[in-house]
Amino acid sequence: MAFRLAPTATSEGFRLEAHDSVGSTNALALEHARAGDPGKLWVVSKKQESGRGRRGRAWATPEGNLAATLLLVPNGELRLAATLGFVAGLALADALDAVVPQGRIAVGLDGASEGRNRFELKWPNDVLATGAKLAGILLESTLLEAGRFAVAVGIGVNVVAYPENLPYPATSLQALGANCDAEMLFLALSDAWSENFRLWDDGRGLGAIRKRWLARAAGLGGEVAVRIDGNVVRGVFETIDADCRFVIRDDDGTVLTIAAGDVHFGAVASARI
Repeated sequence: MAFRLAPTATSEGFRLEAHDSVGSTNALALEHARAGDPGKLWVVSKKQESGRGRRGRAWATPEGNLAATLLLVPNGELRLAATLGFVAGLALADALDAVVPQGRIAVGLDGASEGRNRFELKWPNDVLATGAKLAGILLESTLLEAGRFAVAVGIGVNVVAYPENLPYPATSLQALGANCDAEMLFLALSDAWSENFRLWDDGRGLGAIRKRWLARAAGLGGEVAVRIDGNVVRGVFETIDADCRFVIRDDDGTVLTIAAGDVHFGAVASARI
């Protein structure tokens, strides 16, 4: 099966560029933007040679996994475009629900989850299954002429393989017993993206996205530790605010709002990290 777009995505003007292997789908998408591409372009591959995650970390995409980047050239503010990562998380979780049969994947996150969802969203950019990292999302941008900008919404999913010897648990769809390939998952993703992108509505629907995201949030109401520039703050994960920042309450009752950091749940949050 070759990569293809869902009919809904095609009807809404999205386009597809598929590769057997690339250096980085994000980098390629941003190159297209600087060359004048108008956006709404999916760049996808089952193998990525030099993928990257947040904070410059490497992101491995061996043969059979999914690397997908959506190039957008928004009309709004960059501040609002930064919330597209939450749209991507919801779209991917919806796609996974669509292609992975019920009962094939359990729920639960190290004692911090109520087990409401098979696929949970970890702030700011991960998708979890059974408490382990299944997918990551990376937003990157570039400035264009006339004050405009482009955003690459990168989505990497462990379909057939996952990295080992990490400081956190990871998994793949294959390891979880799901019979789904990268092409099938992308087809569902392109459909689910269209629905959630319409809901986002150039940022006007961010409140609705936030509500949907919280319904899938990993660790909500549980103990968390957040590493911020080498320092660690601990508390209870209360919510994300109207701008999708992470909100915790520490032992003294102080409410802390965090714009960027690495989040750890449950037993990991209690340990020294």
